[in-house]
Amino acid sequence: MTINVAIIGLGIMGQRMLEHMTLHPAFTVSAIWDPDARACQAAQGLAPAALLAASAKEAIAPVDLVYLACPPAPRKAYAQIAAALGKAVFLEKPLGIDVGESRDLVRNLTLSKVPTAVNFTQAAGAALTDVSKAAQAGDMGDLMGVDIVVTYAHWPRAWQKTADWLRFRDEGGMTREVISHFLFFSERILGPLDLVWTQPDYPTQGDLCETHVAARLINAQGLPVTIMGSVGGAQPDRQEVTVKGSKTSRRISNFADDAVSFGGDFVPIGNKPADTRATGLKAQLDDLVLCVQNKPNRLATIDEALRVQVLIERILNTHA
Repeated sequence: MTINVAIIGLGIMGQRMLEHMTLHPAFTVSAIWDPDARACQAAQGLAPAALLAASAKEAIAPVDLVYLACPPAPRKAYAQIAAALGKAVFLEKPLGIDVGESRDLVRNLTLSKVPTAVNFTQAAGAALTDVSKAAQAGDMGDLMGVDIVVTYAHWPRAWQKTADWLRFRDEGGMTREVISHFLFFSERILGPLDLVWTQPDYPTQGDLCETHVAARLINAQGLPVTIMGSVGGAQPDRQEVTVKGSKTSRRISNFADDAVSFGGDFVPIGNKPADTRATGLKAQLDDLVLCVQNKPNRLATIDEALRVQVLIERILNTHA
């Protein structure tokens, strides 16, 4: 028996997940929906047998699992419809943009007792799994903190341009979209974090998202997490999270490329797959099967996602 899935939101992430779910033997994409007819047409080309529903509720009704890849603002409503119908819920991050609304969502999903998880894409991946094991085993020595560096020539990036909401302050920006992943990673290694100080910078057009951000956070033991993010200048994308130890440090670039330093240059480790995105999504989906079956899994919980959202909105000085 496969898990029947409805995908709500057929933009970049929705189509990407649709493509990989159709390749996974445990899932059948049975229903899809998006308010954009062009997105629906593109998705139908990937899953011609799926029902193109007339509404989100119609897509949700006949399935076992609902994957929400819509923009953040409507996620709460769709998640609560799914939970009220007893469906498992897999959400893109963030849970939302208003912390109070997201706290309410977490309470309601918890009370519903349906299986839930949030798609922080590193959660089930080899990099986070291996770094966590090394840290817990003491192989890295004493942990010293985490550095997060994210830089882009342009935001949104070229492949994100169809998701126009990503360029606006209310829902978008690199801090919500990318740095949130690395804060989740950091909390998995160091435990819950608290914000010490933050400095986001915004363009003069007041509705656009941040162009620069700097922040410092600490865990319960006072270990620091330092964030530096910027947009602008002729440069390649840089997405790095470095977990620092007194013996060795580990740097994860582009979400999955693992490297180690013993004090000198970082040296790649592990067997890099030909398609790191496909490998990472396969790992997420393998653990999503466990989640739907109420078995232990490595996916991000809704409580972890809420903690990250609170930190992100405080860093941005909005919605917190």
